Amino acid sequence: MTLRHMKIFVSVYQNNGITRASEELHLAQPSVSLAIRELEDYYGIRLFDRISRRLYVTEQGRMFYDYALHIVSLFDEMELGIRNWEHMGTLRIGSSITIGNFLLPGLVKKFTTTHPKMNVNVSVHNSSYIEDCILNNRIDFALIEGIPESPQIVRDPFMNDRLCLICGKAHPLASRDAVPLAELEQHNFILREPGSGGREILESLLTGFQIHLNAAWESVSTQAIVKAVAEGLGISILPYLLVADDIRNGVILEKKVEGISLSRKFSIIYHKHKYLTPSAREFIRMCHTDEIIQEFDL
Repeated sequence: MTLRHMKIFVSVYQNNGITRASEELHLAQPSVSLAIRELEDYYGIRLFDRISRRLYVTEQGRMFYDYALHIVSLFDEMELGIRNWEHMGTLRIGSSITIGNFLLPGLVKKFTTTHPKMNVNVSVHNSSYIEDCILNNRIDFALIEGIPESPQIVRDPFMNDRLCLICGKAHPLASRDAVPLAELEQHNFILREPGSGGREILESLLTGFQIHLNAAWESVSTQAIVKAVAEGLGISILPYLLVADDIRNGVILEKKVEGISLSRKFSIIYHKHKYLTPSAREFIRMCHTDEIIQEFDL
């Protein structure tokens, strides 16, 4: 089998069909269909089911895509790297929102100071989106709050962090030092959107205690959540780093939760088949040792 076969398969998979793949690759449709059949015959597997003139990827096809994508991507990276070895390089870093707000800017600035010829492209989004980018090789590695779901992803914890319960100054909990875990179900919660690392960790922790939160509000904006909490519209549990200034300034109050630890770890993640360049590995080492991390490590 050739690299050409792999590229054709990846295009058909990503475009959900022969027609758009042939247009993308500037090949005749019969040539694309033939390449897929040759792959299936060579490996003795069925990559796509053909039903009502449409293609549906099989489970074997999904597994094959995972390898084919990284073979093709590694070849493309090699071509670009060899041809521009002395002139350019690109590091594609993903980050969940908390890390993107507080840690990543300082880390990238320090890295680019010592690597002025290196381009660093950053994508900051919720953890589920970043994990999808890792699986589809749109980024090289990422710094996230949660725990990736896919067994294809390697997780490397690098920093301690914690979540904290917050309420407004006029909320019934404001006069309390601590709140029993079971009581959380009695209050309206204002939460981050599903898919965010902080919310996934929170729900995972509470599910183990059979605690289910009443999500009265959901928002992708931490500022909106803090403002709603400050106005007494509900309580929330958010990463401490995101609300530390508001707590210090008296905008909101932090309360202990009895019976549960809200500590967690930030992690570096990357695909287990991903080739990490020396620059990528150096950035990852910096995440484990830099004083920027030590300043925030809880």
